[in-house]
Amino acid sequence: MKNWRQAEEAVEQIFDGATIALASNGGGMLEPDAVLEKLEERFLATGHPRDLTVVHALGIGDGKGSGLGRFAHPGMVRRVIGGHWSWSPAMQQLARENAFEAYSFPAGAISTLLREIGAGRPGLVTHVGLRTFVDPRLDGGKINARATEDLVELIELDGREYLRYKPFKVDFAIVRGSSADAAGNVTLRREPVDLDTYAAALAAHNSGGHVIVQVREREPAGYVPARLVRIPGVLVDTLVETAAAPQCAIADYDATLSGESLGTIADGFYEVPTGIRRIIAARASRELHDGHSANFGFGIPGGIPGLLAQQGRLGTFWGTVEQGIHNGAMVDGPMFGSARNADAILSSVDQFDFYSGGGVDISFLGMGEMDGDGNINVSKLGSTVVGPGGFIDITQGARKIVFCGSFEAKGLQVEQIGERVNIVSPGSVPKLVERVQHITFSGVQARIAQQEVLYVTERAVFRLEESGVRLIEVAEGVDIERDVLARMGFRPLVDDALFARSRGADKPKEQAA
Repeated sequence: MKNWRQAEEAVEQIFDGATIALASNGGGMLEPDAVLEKLEERFLATGHPRDLTVVHALGIGDGKGSGLGRFAHPGMVRRVIGGHWSWSPAMQQLARENAFEAYSFPAGAISTLLREIGAGRPGLVTHVGLRTFVDPRLDGGKINARATEDLVELIELDGREYLRYKPFKVDFAIVRGSSADAAGNVTLRREPVDLDTYAAALAAHNSGGHVIVQVREREPAGYVPARLVRIPGVLVDTLVETAAAPQCAIADYDATLSGESLGTIADGFYEVPTGIRRIIAARASRELHDGHSANFGFGIPGGIPGLLAQQGRLGTFWGTVEQGIHNGAMVDGPMFGSARNADAILSSVDQFDFYSGGGVDISFLGMGEMDGDGNINVSKLGSTVVGPGGFIDITQGARKIVFCGSFEAKGLQVEQIGERVNIVSPGSVPKLVERVQHITFSGVQARIAQQEVLYVTERAVFRLEESGVRLIEVAEGVDIERDVLARMGFRPLVDDALFARSRGADKPKEQAA
């Protein structure tokens, strides 16, 4: 028999300075918030536990205080190692203020590192992160001035460079499941995702720590069928029953999200993007071909499946997202990372292995900043920590990458009439800059790996080449000099034919930085 406790009892065992691993996702998916809420209440009432280290691969919370936001109090945490931070603005603010040591690693590196810690291996050795801000030759994953310890090192094996993400002891894992039986076997069968739940539990248990699992109910049948167990009872120390916990932000329970049954996906189910987002998504989608293994990222790329559905192209490619989803009617917005009628739901650890090893033919990802070396920044915008999520894991494994983003930000307004794009109002914040603030994608590394890379905006398309970034398309109605080149922080390569098509044939043959 396992220990069943109330949430407030479960958190009493968490001590000052403990390292806590979380496994969850935005949209309330697998969020053990009943336990986290009581942990927050305990700290606010007593000042303990304090100086915690919190480790999480993906974004956790509703942006209003749940999930990771439960830890966003001065003194409660000493260090955060996070893959994605946007679901907790309060934690982002504390990181800006240097209230704790802030680190950000690729989500897949964190998930897989938890598995390696649980297996007793000497950390995670991988190519993921080379020449990005995680590389110790740049920032080593350090996000603010308080972060000074080197948690990543550069090593060489058989003449090749790798990064080693160093292991650490995990004292507690706080995770969630659907139900558990008397032996402590936990199933996730009614959840939209599996994520790195098992890896977090394994890391804590094999570090000599404790595993706390929030479940919605004690298994009504009395036992969890062996094939449905995701966390075996041997790893579980404390179970917390929370009947009121919804499955996710949009449903108390939807069997089509958990993959337990199929539902009818009617016309209009997909939210088809509009405006600038539609222009970019439509152009990017032309790079997807029948038979492709494809990945879609959050933001503008998240609208591409909706366009493909409208075009009747679903079923012509194999689509995945980092949370472990394969195919299905992918959900956009706050529930990104889930799907109705998925073909398969894997752990995110397995999904990241698929990405890291080169399982994706083409990936569509967002674009915060871009520079003349072909680098992309999505992980730190201004002083705000965003984190890469699975961006680095995916981009360093995909054969072809299509970055999708608006040419400018803040105030940009465009209209499309037929094939013509009219810039009604330019944006006041440039995104194609001389040098990105943070290197989340390395153009140099992409050239070494011989990847095909495109950068798609609403008015222009660029391609990464050995000699630099080349402007290869300008939308009809867009003036190449006034609307593109004059509003960039670097000078791309430009063919004379493009000048000829845009403004006449009297332009120089090629202009380069």
